[in-house]
Amino acid sequence: MTEESKAGSGGEVGLDLIAPELLAPALRKLTLAALGVGIGVGLLMALFVHWPVALATGIVLGAPTALYAMAVQRRRITVSGTVIRARTWRGERSIDLAAATALEILVYPGKISRIVLRITSGPDSRIVPLAIYSDSGSGRELHILGLRKLADALTSCPLAAALAISDMLVQQLRAEARDAIAEERPLYRAVRMVRARDEAAPIILADSDIADLAR
Repeated sequence: MTEESKAGSGGEVGLDLIAPELLAPALRKLTLAALGVGIGVGLLMALFVHWPVALATGIVLGAPTALYAMAVQRRRITVSGTVIRARTWRGERSIDLAAATALEILVYPGKISRIVLRITSGPDSRIVPLAIYSDSGSGRELHILGLRKLADALTSCPLAAALAISDMLVQQLRAEARDAIAEERPLYRAVRMVRARDEAAPIILADSDIADLAR
């Protein structure tokens, strides 16, 4: 997928690690399959039990998976200017990076490790996924256009952490642009750093860690 296809109307750029349009066909098939199983089981059971029992069984079997798949199809996170918008099945919420009161880089270690940016503005908080890696170093990273827009938006925030994180994302952007090996990418190095500490709980990177990764 090209970077241009990731930019939406009004200058919005998607920040999803996997573009929703790539997931949509599989999620639609999953929704239809779940509904088909629920209806099929319900009709079959109606031959042997009262229809309310058959209906309830069909709903219990098919509805949760179908509803989950439809909810995932609605999820999307975008950035436009300095505003991050997150859309879920419950609606859309936004947070302005320029008004952030706290910015943190979190690493969730494990066989599949995640690294995210947590943005806090007053009582509101948002998570922006940056990358996900397996033990072998393979994984998926935020695309170049998303990194660039996010790094630019962070420079509008007066917090000291904002500039350091922006610099780290710029280094990641440059590494992705030249197709650098995993060990030369700041986000992977951050995950490897946390794994070396043998921690199980999510870790918030210290300012010194972020500064080292931005070099």
